Amino acid sequence: MASPNAPLIVQADLTVLLELAAPDSADARGSLTAFAELVKSPEHIHTFRITPLSIWNACSTGFAAESIIDCLERYSRYAVPKNLISEVRELASRFGKLVLTRADEDMELRAEDPDVMVQLAENPRFEKLLWRLGPQVFGVKLSDRGRLKIELIKLGLPVRDLAGFTKGEALEVQLAKEMRDGTTLALRPYQVDAARAFYAGGAVDAGSGVVVLPCGAGKTIVGMAAIAEVSASTLVLTTNTTAVRQWMDELLDKTTLTEDQVGEYTGAAKNIRPVTIATYQVLTHRQTKQDEFTHLGLFDAREWGLIIYDEVHLLPAPVFQATASLQARRRLGLTATLVREDGLERDVFALIGPKCWDMPWKELEQQGWIAKATCTEIRVELPRYLLGEYAVAAERKKLRIAAENPEKIKLVRHLIEQHPDEPTLVIGTFVDQLKTIAKVLDLPLITGTTPQKKRDELFEDYRQGKHKALVVSKVANFAVDLPDASVAIQVSGTFGSRQEEAQRLGRLLRPKKGLNQASFYSLVTSETKEEDFAIKRQLFLCEQGYEYTIIQDGEELLK
Repeated sequence: MASPNAPLIVQADLTVLLELAAPDSADARGSLTAFAELVKSPEHIHTFRITPLSIWNACSTGFAAESIIDCLERYSRYAVPKNLISEVRELASRFGKLVLTRADEDMELRAEDPDVMVQLAENPRFEKLLWRLGPQVFGVKLSDRGRLKIELIKLGLPVRDLAGFTKGEALEVQLAKEMRDGTTLALRPYQVDAARAFYAGGAVDAGSGVVVLPCGAGKTIVGMAAIAEVSASTLVLTTNTTAVRQWMDELLDKTTLTEDQVGEYTGAAKNIRPVTIATYQVLTHRQTKQDEFTHLGLFDAREWGLIIYDEVHLLPAPVFQATASLQARRRLGLTATLVREDGLERDVFALIGPKCWDMPWKELEQQGWIAKATCTEIRVELPRYLLGEYAVAAERKKLRIAAENPEKIKLVRHLIEQHPDEPTLVIGTFVDQLKTIAKVLDLPLITGTTPQKKRDELFEDYRQGKHKALVVSKVANFAVDLPDASVAIQVSGTFGSRQEEAQRLGRLLRPKKGLNQASFYSLVTSETKEEDFAIKRQLFLCEQGYEYTIIQDGEELLK
């Protein structure tokens, strides 16, 4: 029921305003993020938008249209517009309106709505994909399963895929009862639930989807639990060689797999085993832009029963294309955020699967599974001698001048001194800037050109406490296990990338002894393009319930 003190203002254009100071705003935000996307997050009022994909992902996790409407009406200050209610019901009704099933050597696409059948029959996009079998059914080739799903979702018709999966090569694997350090392996309740939600006992309508959990919440363990559930040969795809080796180490520590059953497929080694871990980079390698991709044959190298896409929001286009032909394999995506800056969340939905498990970051924090985090943006002025250069620079150059503001170095030193006993990461995008910081502050540096052996040594020294601070480029954004990092100082970012902001905070969220507290600082040059992009970068974390404290004048901290 509408209430003058309610936190939401629901608008006819499918946007929803959340007033942070209103009673129940935290509860409203927790419910709202299940079916709406955050688009603006100024200090007092956040703006969400309801989209087709946000509704379909909500439906895939059991959120019915009436549950969405009830939530909006419960927290809305005014009556919820009737057209929005109709739109939510209509969008939700599309989920599963088309059903894909197996039929002998091919598949059948069924729809109860004759208007949908006419729409598909008369659309030239489907001329080579479908043939009529009856009034409510089309025939589909098995090889066109992925391509069809992409075309359907472009039309706003998410298909419910019940065509099933091949079992793949059988593999006897279980989670270990005891890890190598002698401690018992105990999965957290939400990890068990996430793996079960994905596999669902082998149900025909499960086995393809995305698990969304923050960094530090144990997505890798969810992946290993899925491997144990499926018990079939598995291909794991991840972001870099460091992540490959972490996956290998975790598998050997926490499952019954042996060293001869786990293989690395990277630029350094190409061993195909019952469980093979490869990088996206090696799969997208080719000699020239005109050549074929050298290693996409890995997808057919074994009869995989499961493919795991680590950091699935980063899936490169060639792997998307290969995945379109892999619809008979079970597919699990793991990510901290489904946000893609290129807007291809739609393709993740179509080819990997819908969101099958999600848990809010703040809920995990409250339960002690991840560290508490404070987020602070510190603004610093551009030196006067750079103002002229900035004024006449091209737009992309403006961002770089602002991002590499040399005044930031003094703040980095100050913040490290303020956290003398806490392992710290100084993280940025521009390598020249990072080299300068590392040199001036006498800190070790890891960038994309650092040899893998050297990276491993520096990361290990950091874990052992030999280095209290480490300067890292965006190679450390993903899948780097630095469990003791509790402070991050972000000196530059990739334009307005929300996913990068989420990943960088994620470096700090593994649970810690004592206060279980982390500090995330973002240094931003005031009144520049960098400040504009910083606002966009914060969107995802604000959606998760984090608040940014903004210090307007960084110079004040140095006095």
